[in-house]
Order: sequence, then C-alpha cells, then structure tokens
Amino acid sequence: MSKMRFVLSEFPDPKLEEAAIIRRLMAFQTCLQNKRLFSAQMSKSAENNIRSDWTLTNNDIPKALEIRIRRWAKKIHRNHMKRVGLTHLSPDDLQMLKPCRDGADIFELRNLHHADEIAAALHAEYPWLSDATTYVWQSLRQNCRNGRPGAHFAPVLLDGPPGIGKSAWARSLAQLLGAPEMIIDATVENASFSLVGSQRGWSNSMPGRLLSFMLRSSVANPLVVIDEIEKSGVPTSAKGRTFSLPDALLPLLEGMTARSWTCPYFQCGFDMSSINWVLTSNNHRDLPEPLLSRLHVIKLKTLSRDHLRQFITREAVKRKLSSESTENVATTIDQACRDGYQIDLRTVIRALELAENQQSRSTLH
Repeated sequence: MSKMRFVLSEFPDPKLEEAAIIRRLMAFQTCLQNKRLFSAQMSKSAENNIRSDWTLTNNDIPKALEIRIRRWAKKIHRNHMKRVGLTHLSPDDLQMLKPCRDGADIFELRNLHHADEIAAALHAEYPWLSDATTYVWQSLRQNCRNGRPGAHFAPVLLDGPPGIGKSAWARSLAQLLGAPEMIIDATVENASFSLVGSQRGWSNSMPGRLLSFMLRSSVANPLVVIDEIEKSGVPTSAKGRTFSLPDALLPLLEGMTARSWTCPYFQCGFDMSSINWVLTSNNHRDLPEPLLSRLHVIKLKTLSRDHLRQFITREAVKRKLSSESTENVATTIDQACRDGYQIDLRTVIRALELAENQQSRSTLH
C-alpha cells in the first residue's frame, strides 16, 4: 500500500524549535573550540592521552558569542515558522493531523484482473444493478491503465426506486476494494457542517465527519456513501444563512477544487481528490443542476420477478432455509407481483425472516 500527500500544509519541524537549534549550535561551538585548542597546544599522541580528561563545556563559551547564537536560533526558527501553515492550530488540533503527517494510505488495485474480479463479484450478488457495476468496473480499469495511484472512480449517482439495494451495493463495493466506508443518511445529517465541519472561531466549531473519518483511518481514498441525497433539504439559520449539503459537496466532487480543498475548521488545504463517492436518490429531478453536473447519473429500474427469485434463492441458502420454505416465499412474492404490487428487497427480507422464524419454532406437543 502506497502513500500520498494528504495535508497540504507543512508541519513544524521539532529540529527547528528555538531551544533545539540553540543546543545544536552550542554543542557545535564547543566541539570546534576543543579541536582548535588541541591542535594548537598538543601533538596527536598527547591529544589521545588526555582527550577524555580535558574538554570544554557550554559554560566556557563567551557570553557575547552565546548571545549571537541565541539570535541566530531565533531568526532560523522565525523563518521556518513563516513557511509552516499550521501555526494557528492548538496542540490538540495538531495531534489530530499527526497520523497523516507523512501522508495517507491509498488502497490500490493489484492489476486489471483485480478490477474484473470486483465486477464479477458485484454482478453475481446484484445482477439487477449491472449498469452501476459496469460503470465502476470500466472506471477502475481506466484508472489503472492511466497509472493513477489508488483504486478510484468518478462520483456516481444511483437513481432508482427505494428498496433495490443501492446502499447495500455500495457497501459491498467498499468491502471488495478493501477500503474503509462512511455512510451518511442525508435525511438525518442534512446540514453542510455535518459533512465538512463548521467555521473556526464559532462557539461550537469542529471538523466535519468526512475529514475526521479520513484522519482516524489515515486513508486518502475511502468510499463515501450519501444516501437519499434529494431529501437533504436546505437548513437555514436564524440569520437567514443556508447550510445545504449539496452545496458543501460541490467543491469536493470537482477534481480541480478537491485537490486543494480548504477545511473551514483547520483552515488549511487537504487533497480530497481520491475519495470514491456514491450518492443515491429516488428521484434525481429534485437535485440542483450544479450537483448533477458533477455526477455520473445511472438510472436504475425496479426489480424483475426473475431478480427477486434469484435474491430469494441466494438469501435462503445463507439463512439455511429448507427447500419448502424457500419455495413458499418465492411463490408468495411471485403472486404479489402478478397482483400488481411493487415488491422491493425490504419486503422480500421480511418474508424470509418470517419463514426463518417459523422454521426454527419449536413443535408443540
């Protein structure tokens, strides 16, 4: 696993602290004076005999030279801090950034065949979401052929009816990639600061969930799922300011701005361009056009009867249902579809759970 630069600001170097510089300069001056005295007063053999008994100490440095050393150290430290972009942060904030000081990990594909294996596994489990699987498969292969580091695909929006497994598909994709995942329910966390954080200086200022998650995991290309994005709404403060989640996403979904995204809390730059985004919606027409322009929209259909039966068969094996119980569930679902009911995966799962409970129920005598 390779690393990439994540925090774009330079960290303070402990070796360039004023006290550390003074110690090094004083030690160097002491060593230099010792060498001059030995070479001027003794031969090489005599020097070897008494070197361990006669050396100067820092206290023997002239006061005027000591003052100059302290001035040099202060100037060197001041010039270093001018180049550092994190001097405004508290020690606790710097501690949060410390795991990514030397870069963040980036999950990579082993080769092109790895992308094929991921696509095959996804298609086997979610054949009705083949359009989404094909898009990610082709994007991963293209990214690998171009030599870009990390497993990455462009932001995608899965738009379709509820209960067809969009979020479950995204979680399976994260597991196959081996990357950590973060799921945000837009109906609950619908304000921008829940994702990106609040402005430094506010009484309740804090970093957002996204950056906190990436700093904890020290991973630059996690998979982030935002569920039902069209239901986020537009939260408004008492002063009339809006904190829309789609507005906060705009700079993060655009490649150029994501490479140097500025966190409102830390007030420094981060490279967020390697994040894999999966957004889901039930009706993409409710989303603002600027957001849609940054997403590859994949329109998904309702599940067919064949797809429902495949799902029932696979889940029945996982739940160790008998063939009779499996056939009863399949027949019930098939009849409901013929009667005109819209059946989704949630309905099927409830039916399977009921069959599982009935099968495991003890027989009464």
